[in-house]
Amino acid sequence: MSDDTTLDREEPLPDDPGQLLEEPLVEALSRRYLAYALSTITARALPDVRDGLKPVQRRILYAMRELKLDPSATLRKCAKIVGDVMGDYHPHGDGAIYDALARLAQSFTVRYPLVDGQGNFGNIDGDQPAAMRYTESRLSHAAGLLLDGLDEDAVDFKPSYDGQKTEPVVLPAAFPNLLANGTTGIAVGMATSIPPHNVGECIDAALMLIEHPNASLDAVLLKLRGPDFPTGGVIVEPAESIREAYATGRGGFRLRARWSVEQLPRGGWRIVVAEVPYHVQKAKLIEDLAELIETKKAPLLGDVRDESAEDVRLVLEPKSRTVEPEVLMESLFKLSNLEVRFPLNMNVLDRGQPRVMGLIEVLKAFLEHRRDVLGRRTRHRLAKIDHRLEVLDGYLIAYLNLDEVIRIIREEDEPKPALMARFSLTDVQAEAILNMRLRALRKLEEFEIRGEHAKLSAERAELLALLADEGSQWTRIGDELRAARDVLAKNGLGHRRSGLADAPQVNATAALEALTPREPVTVILSKLGWLRAMKGHGVDVTGLKFKDGDAPAFAVEAQTTDRLILLATDGRAFTLTADKLPSARGQGEPIRLLVDLGNDAEAFALFPFQDGRRRLVASSAGYGFIVPEVELLSQKRGGKVVMTVDSGARFALAQVLADAADHVAVVGENRRLLLFPRADLPEMARGKGVKLQAYKEGGLLDVGGFTAADGFGWTDSGGRTRALPEWREWLGKRASVGKSVPKGWPKSGRFSADA
Repeated sequence: MSDDTTLDREEPLPDDPGQLLEEPLVEALSRRYLAYALSTITARALPDVRDGLKPVQRRILYAMRELKLDPSATLRKCAKIVGDVMGDYHPHGDGAIYDALARLAQSFTVRYPLVDGQGNFGNIDGDQPAAMRYTESRLSHAAGLLLDGLDEDAVDFKPSYDGQKTEPVVLPAAFPNLLANGTTGIAVGMATSIPPHNVGECIDAALMLIEHPNASLDAVLLKLRGPDFPTGGVIVEPAESIREAYATGRGGFRLRARWSVEQLPRGGWRIVVAEVPYHVQKAKLIEDLAELIETKKAPLLGDVRDESAEDVRLVLEPKSRTVEPEVLMESLFKLSNLEVRFPLNMNVLDRGQPRVMGLIEVLKAFLEHRRDVLGRRTRHRLAKIDHRLEVLDGYLIAYLNLDEVIRIIREEDEPKPALMARFSLTDVQAEAILNMRLRALRKLEEFEIRGEHAKLSAERAELLALLADEGSQWTRIGDELRAARDVLAKNGLGHRRSGLADAPQVNATAALEALTPREPVTVILSKLGWLRAMKGHGVDVTGLKFKDGDAPAFAVEAQTTDRLILLATDGRAFTLTADKLPSARGQGEPIRLLVDLGNDAEAFALFPFQDGRRRLVASSAGYGFIVPEVELLSQKRGGKVVMTVDSGARFALAQVLADAADHVAVVGENRRLLLFPRADLPEMARGKGVKLQAYKEGGLLDVGGFTAADGFGWTDSGGRTRALPEWREWLGKRASVGKSVPKGWPKSGRFSADA
């Protein structure tokens, strides 16, 4: 095969079916995978920015229109609709088509349903729709707005997959459906996630851009305040985060359940949840809350039950009436799907290409589409008017010369060319006169012809003026948007369902601690990873029993109300609550039963969390940074990544750094000491950090902080502090090699001889 083969060159098929084509495997796989990826992106997963629909949704609506299932029509079996879609337009499985059809009919999934369904189309509990042979559907009024104009050459059509029929490339879309109904999809190497919005707010934002094309995002967000989910809820995302998400097209929204307090006799109360977050199955949510109660992970929650009928009603009973309702809910928001984060990724098809767009770009793309639709519909109407005017001119000639016309038709063998020659008629006019019925002659009066002609001529002049004036076009588009808003505002679809609020500042952790008795404990972690907690302090660890070959690694004195932070060599931090640790009976439990500690990772630090404290963290490769201790807390069993470590290196040190410390000391395995200002180190929540010290061989051994006023020193084997009066001689630039350690340095190489 020649060397100039590229992925863009198509290989011809062999003439002989048995002949083999030689082609590098990498090129063959790359070309075919690329074709598959592009097909998934453009023909399945991503919506078009103009009508907000994926191909399967667009084909479902068009097939239902072809079946004349308009909002006033009789409902038809979904099996019939799915069969037509699959047979004529969408060559995929019936299951995928019916799933898409059912979602378009679910009022808890789609903000403005495009399908009016009858039967079981699923529910918010997560139950699946009934089989397609049992359900019926037709188009909704919202779908009618999306389809309006297809008969007027509003959009382009393309051949269907088998070439026997045609389908629209995009729908005319009288309202911004992409934002109104939102969408989610996963393609190859990319995804999309757009939440639903209130269509009235979307149209108001579009109208603002019509009047003020250069309006700022802040001005637009005064009209479109944020998502509006079908299931309601309360959005607690900060305003600056919402703005950033809409500016870039990427971000997310924190959505909480809507709840209220019901007062009970004798000072009791309970929580009633009336709206659950979007895409959260109510039945699964109740199971999760019940599991939290059973596993005692939600100590403030006493009971949960479902009293829902047509409306959602979840009742949450507190374990103690002394707990504040806000504290109970804040704890449950952290532990369950009563609060979720809905991602925003406005990755859409713009002119056939995938692209992440901001809010203003999406609205302007929709408006340009509406202008294109208006121009096409206007030109289509002009063509109809011109044709009719031509026919009316012919009728007028026939009326004024009726006897001569009748004579020619009776006497001429070829009346059409004779009429054209006698009265200078066009082919269209002559054909129209010849196709007239005799009964129409009595209605063929001059004033009626001239009246219709004048009316159409006036309309034609208006349409020509519309095409010539961009301002008039935008005025017409604005009027159409207002009309669409009025249609969609009916049946309770217009008002906003999701509220916007700031999350209350409630210390749920403090409330949890208040319910836990404060008692001293000693937490012991062995070298082989066995963990136990003994009551009291001052425990003699040497007298404890361990497995053969095991020994104590950490013995930490804490309180039962403390949270313990465990750091692992793979860069992760885990959080343990002291009151939930295994007792000291026996030899404890493996730490890996409590946290997802990797097989290749080991714990190197264990300490109680202290708010406001900072630590200097470093890897064995000599990289480090300052991290607030609060950033080490994690709610997940899998912990959180704090330090990114290179291959062959490990997360090794996490020393407490006093707020007063203004210098940092670093010593390597090569017994080189380097001192530099603390200001050279960044404060971060996570990352790799910056280079602390350079090594030709070996790595970092110890780090610490000190104040210039107190000077630098170390601790000898006797526990005495040895000061280094001339410590400034070891001052240098961060990431330099440093100097040899001073005389008397501990043999361990660390700042403490017994470390």
